[in-house]
Amino acid sequence: MADAFGHMPRGPGRILKAAQWSWQGLRAAWLHESSFRLEVCLFVVLAPLGYWLGQTPVERVLLIGSVLLVMSIELLNSAIEAVIERYGPEFHELAGRAKDMGSAAVFVLMMNVLLCWGLIVVPRLF
Repeated sequence: MADAFGHMPRGPGRILKAAQWSWQGLRAAWLHESSFRLEVCLFVVLAPLGYWLGQTPVERVLLIGSVLLVMSIELLNSAIEAVIERYGPEFHELAGRAKDMGSAAVFVLMMNVLLCWGLIVVPRLF
């Protein structure tokens, strides 16, 4: 979107435009991506829980930040899928590989969430 307006001067106007485009992306993800909606709902539950369970600032960042990373990569995965779908529904090996790799990136970060939460929270339960 930024290139559609040519070179914009730096400053508050550009920051506001960037914020507007970001908001449009978040809105599109919420409207069209059920996985993103699920991850937002999980974040709404896990962020306060992570803040409460984390005993140090580093633990809180790991617990909350790991979930934010999943949401970020989900947005990128959705963007990859949208671009591929833009070019048509026919199967292409590279398109399938790109989609699978985007999905794998989300999966890897979900494993990171389990690792962070498991290593920080589980020892306190036993």
